[in-house]
Amino acid sequence: QLQASGGGLVQAGGSLRLSCAVSGITFDDYAMSWIRQVPGKEREVVSCMSKSDGTTYYADSVKGRFTISSDSNTENAVFLQMNNLKPEDTAVYYCAAHAVFCTLQSPQHNYWGQGTLVTVSS
Repeated sequence: QLQASGGGLVQAGGSLRLSCAVSGITFDDYAMSWIRQVPGKEREVVSCMSKSDGTTYYADSVKGRFTISSDSNTENAVFLQMNNLKPEDTAVYYCAAHAVFCTLQSPQHNYWGQGTLVTVSS
């Protein structure tokens, strides 16, 4: 199971930290992604990290502002630190897992969390 949390309402320029608690899968065997969806638009992989090959990916729209990290020592969790938020970052954010390597294809992810809403006001 993947359970995302940390969304909320923030003003432009503010910060939020999303968390995703991971259970029921072998954490280190999966690449973890943060994927967002705006109503009426396709889901977008905004960040991904894979321990298997050391890959970290960021969409161009969030580079320099978002940071993905994980904690497998004390708890199986993945985080997304979002700084300098913009109104266009408003979306439902999902954490998702894909076997071994990162993929930019949202439908290929094997496991999904329930989503957490991020709203950025101008």
